[in-house]
Amino acid sequence: MKNILIATIVLFVCNSCTKNFEVENQNPNNISNEMLQLDYNLVGSSFSGLLFNLCGAQIDENLVQDCFARHLACPEPYINGVNNTTYSIVWNSYWDRIYGSVMAPTKKLIQLSEENNLPLYATWAKFIRILGMSKLTTYHGPVIYSKYGTSVSSVLYDKESDLYNLFFQQLDSIQTDFTANKDYKAFARFDPSYKGDMKKWVKLVNSMRLRLAIRLSKVAPSIAKTQGEKAMSDPGGLITANSDNFNISLLGNVLPIAMICFEWDDTSMDAAMESFLVGLKDGRISKLFSPAEDKTLYPEHPDYPYKGVRSGAFIDTKDQRVRFSKIAASFKTVSTRRFMTAAEIHFLKAEASLRGWAGAGDAKTNYENGVRSSFEDWGASGVDTYLANSTNKPIDYIDPLETRNSFKTRSSITVAWNESDSKELKLEKILTQKWIDGVSNSLEAWVDFRRTGYPKLPFNARNDSNAEWGIIAADDFIKRMPFTNGERAGNAKAVADATIKLGGPDQISTRLWWDTGGANF
Repeated sequence: MKNILIATIVLFVCNSCTKNFEVENQNPNNISNEMLQLDYNLVGSSFSGLLFNLCGAQIDENLVQDCFARHLACPEPYINGVNNTTYSIVWNSYWDRIYGSVMAPTKKLIQLSEENNLPLYATWAKFIRILGMSKLTTYHGPVIYSKYGTSVSSVLYDKESDLYNLFFQQLDSIQTDFTANKDYKAFARFDPSYKGDMKKWVKLVNSMRLRLAIRLSKVAPSIAKTQGEKAMSDPGGLITANSDNFNISLLGNVLPIAMICFEWDDTSMDAAMESFLVGLKDGRISKLFSPAEDKTLYPEHPDYPYKGVRSGAFIDTKDQRVRFSKIAASFKTVSTRRFMTAAEIHFLKAEASLRGWAGAGDAKTNYENGVRSSFEDWGASGVDTYLANSTNKPIDYIDPLETRNSFKTRSSITVAWNESDSKELKLEKILTQKWIDGVSNSLEAWVDFRRTGYPKLPFNARNDSNAEWGIIAADDFIKRMPFTNGERAGNAKAVADATIKLGGPDQISTRLWWDTGGANF
């Protein structure tokens, strides 16, 4: 990591009350508004940047959900090994990204769209807000949304139940606008994801509704069922083919995890990935990760030359683990990053099937379609053999350098679908495959894991949780990220109110609303 401590200090200093996030500086050499109004550039030119900023980089994503979801691990023992990955919170900045680079510019964009009689662009901006805020709330719980931009001294946060109700209401309006304008073509020049194809945006709205509905399936089953069935019955359809995947343009930049991995040596394959992918003989492993540079690291499975680093591990120096498996070299040259895919939608429908939602179809068919779509999307072969495998299981992990990091697998899952399995075991299979597919897009995997306990991931080897941030038991996992220091200092009354709405202390051990801790069925 380049200058991470300096960056952390800068983020702490710059972190401020949300109402001040708008940036007013103007470049005197910019094109005039009159010129920009030609071809809708005034309102359209910023959309690619808004989409780009929905996703984070190292300190706001890789050192949070990538590690918590056990997709990637950090081989660097930052701050003497005591950091986010060991449950002592150091980096906490996704809040700044969403408010500074999504909410603030969309406020101005919505105003411009309305002033220039371009309401569909305002609708597009409002949808991007939901894409971002529906992510941010999974970090913290209550967030500032309905009151955003109000000129009051203390901007109040929304309670999670109110927030999701508002998301669904706004998705209704957005879907109405997009459907009514399904033949509109002027988005094309501003839309690097779908090239202005409004029919695909309609599918994305439905797919987002289904994602959010499944998220609430335990805490608010009636609302979830209603919203999920609405998503699946809409004539506009869902993202069910990889050609409709919602991928976000990198705008010529390097994929953040590729930079973190190959330029800084600061992220690696997680040990849990080794346990599952090697154990299940998963053909996607070579598309996701690179063989370890040191051939002596994996004597227990010499035919699979991969070795992961355990998240939350005891690590002395980074040099010890730079020889372990990195991500696949192909990540260096990708031009987009995944946000929502056909595989995810098939897995969502598979879970909806288990929950008895109308229109979901057959759970087995959805599950297998999800795996097939994932293999296709990642360019892997052997999916038929993989889906028929009813014997291979995740393996135990051995750290060849530090025995305290080794673990016995908690999962005995296999791949092949068995109709006689319990709903619980079927859900575990669905979410294990959804987790594998989600590499490079880890947030929903972290959501699913907190919501259901699947897949059965290893606990931290090193646990530095404390009274300041919240105690995590040795056989448990982090539940959320605390509210930011900037908000605690600059919006203290609202944070106190948000903590009441959270339903527990502002600590990493407090469950979010949809993370009930109860039975899955």
